[in-house]
Amino acid sequence: MSNNTGSSYRLSNIFSLIKESLNSEGQDFTTGSMRRAVILLAIPMMLEMSMESVFALVDIYFVSHLGKHATSVVGLTESVITIVYSIAMGMSMAAAAMVARRVGEKNAEGATKAGMQAIVISFFITLAISIPGFIYATDILRLMGAEPEAIAMGTTYVRIIVGGSMVIMLLFLINGIFRGAGDAMMAMKSLWLANICNIILCPLFIRGLGPIPAMGLEGAAIATTVGRGIGVIYQLYHLFNGKGMVKFVFDKLKPDWKVIRSLLDVAWPAATQFLIGSGSWIVLAKLVADTGHSEASAGYLIGIRIVLFFILPAWGMSNAAATLVGQNLGAGLPQRAEQSVLRTAKYNAIFMGSMSLIFLLFAPLIISFFTRDPAVAVYAISTVRIVSAGFVFYGIGMVMVNAFNGAGDTKTPTVINLVGFWFFQIPFAYLLAKTFEMGPYGVFLAIPVAETAICIAAWILFKKGKWKLKKI
Repeated sequence: MSNNTGSSYRLSNIFSLIKESLNSEGQDFTTGSMRRAVILLAIPMMLEMSMESVFALVDIYFVSHLGKHATSVVGLTESVITIVYSIAMGMSMAAAAMVARRVGEKNAEGATKAGMQAIVISFFITLAISIPGFIYATDILRLMGAEPEAIAMGTTYVRIIVGGSMVIMLLFLINGIFRGAGDAMMAMKSLWLANICNIILCPLFIRGLGPIPAMGLEGAAIATTVGRGIGVIYQLYHLFNGKGMVKFVFDKLKPDWKVIRSLLDVAWPAATQFLIGSGSWIVLAKLVADTGHSEASAGYLIGIRIVLFFILPAWGMSNAAATLVGQNLGAGLPQRAEQSVLRTAKYNAIFMGSMSLIFLLFAPLIISFFTRDPAVAVYAISTVRIVSAGFVFYGIGMVMVNAFNGAGDTKTPTVINLVGFWFFQIPFAYLLAKTFEMGPYGVFLAIPVAETAICIAAWILFKKGKWKLKKI
């Protein structure tokens, strides 16, 4: 009876924590239970990233019904807009790290100034990208190898998406500010609102309804931009009117060059991290296509999309480590910062291990929802099974990387990614695929091997502890 009572008590505590995580506002995580801190941050961050993965699937689902040229335009535009995503993620990480550090120092004014200076930087960077992108939209599609029909159909789409890249930048950046302040719930709400609006508006604008005319591909671009814009308005409303430690005031928009230099010093390596990773995936996709042709390429793309869908929640959990590191270093508690990373890594390894087991057992069933072509399915099943074999190491590695980022040491994981992806993964994949004639399966195998090596390198550098000394 006492065992049942104890189990019920623990279960009640877990549910209470989950409920608290979904109702909490900005918090200081430099004191109290470590497990509680990780859970309060991780649950909304995982839900936030889950919705981001849904966002990508919804867009491609509706656009795919418009034909191959429309789908091609979206794919090519996504490749170009990766530059904006990378810069946005870099600025988001820089803002999160600096805001978390100021929150840990109990410096509300410094946290607010860091957030607002990040917005000033992002505004000018985005203008430098969106204006040329709007003017040269046709040339961008032509440069990317689009067919004439796709160029004719997609020029306006590119102008809307690239021209409206400010909302992409602000959505990611402001969520980084919320996460740094310990307000993971607000970051989750913002992204959910933006994506739900997109899910509602996408079919309405593409197909039309009542007084709303059918706008086709342009409708998809408008829906995405408006949806994200609504999310940004929601974010700004709470930053100017909220009750958290970070509360925006217009006089903090005046450029502070010392803060701007510090933010850029953290942001550019963080942005480079994502460009390095994105570039390596493009090279691997080409290698699969070269050695396995269309069936292998299609199977690989399906498999990787499914893998990423499940990885994004784990990335959300790893974001919790970044916030905990930033706040605890700011409070002068490096040991607590380290323990928070180890605790988060343990939870992420358990989650990713569970996902790996699901893929191993149910890969054919999962793939059957995405393709009925037997030749494509064989490659897709192999992709998810082989890639997921390294999930535990990947889960630990992403926590280590975000721990460095949370400390403001974005250069260390950038070097790890450069060596791990470009100097090891790509040559190793080429060796297996072509020299040893393993074809696409050599590429599949190179992914978990490289991720394991990256995890080990990140773990060794993390344990050396130089990140604890980083000042921002």
